[in-house]
Amino acid sequence: MSGYSVRLATPSDAEAICRIYNQGIEDRLATLETELRTPDERRAWMAGKSSRHPVIVAENERGEVVGWGSLNAFNARDAYRHVADISVYAERGYRGKGVGSALLSRLIELGRQHGFHKLVLSAFPNNTGGMALYTKHGFRTVGIYKEQGQLDGHWVDTIVMEKLL
Repeated sequence: MSGYSVRLATPSDAEAICRIYNQGIEDRLATLETELRTPDERRAWMAGKSSRHPVIVAENERGEVVGWGSLNAFNARDAYRHVADISVYAERGYRGKGVGSALLSRLIELGRQHGFHKLVLSAFPNNTGGMALYTKHGFRTVGIYKEQGQLDGHWVDTIVMEKLL
C-alpha cells in the first residue's frame, strides 16, 4: 500500500484529529459541518463511542498523524445495528497520496470484524478525490440528496453510497 501505518486512535490523538477535521470543515469538501471543533470536543467524542465504532489514525513514516477515520452509528434503532456510517479525513498535504485508501481499507476490515453487513457514507459529489477513493473500494452510489444543506449561503447536494460487506 503505502508508507502509512494505521492504528486505533488514543485520546492523545485528539489534537491531530481535530486539526485534520477542521481542515475538512474549512475546505468545504468533506462535511456539512460549519463550526470548527476543539481537541477537547474531539476527545469527548472519541470517549463516547462504543467499541463497535472505533476511531483510527494513519501515521506517516515519522509517526505523525496524517489522517483519521471512524465507524459511526448509522441509526440508534436496533434494526440498523448491522449498518455503520464511515468518516475518512486526510491532512491537506497528504490528500491523494494513499492515506484515505489506507484508512478506508482498515475501516472495511474493522466493519467485517465488528459484524457489520453494510457500510454507508454521505459525500459531496464535487469531491473528486473522495469519489474516486470510495469507488475504488467498492462503494456504489445509492442516490443524490438534492440541496441537502447550506454552506456559505449556497445549497449543496450530497451523494449517498454503500458497500455490502
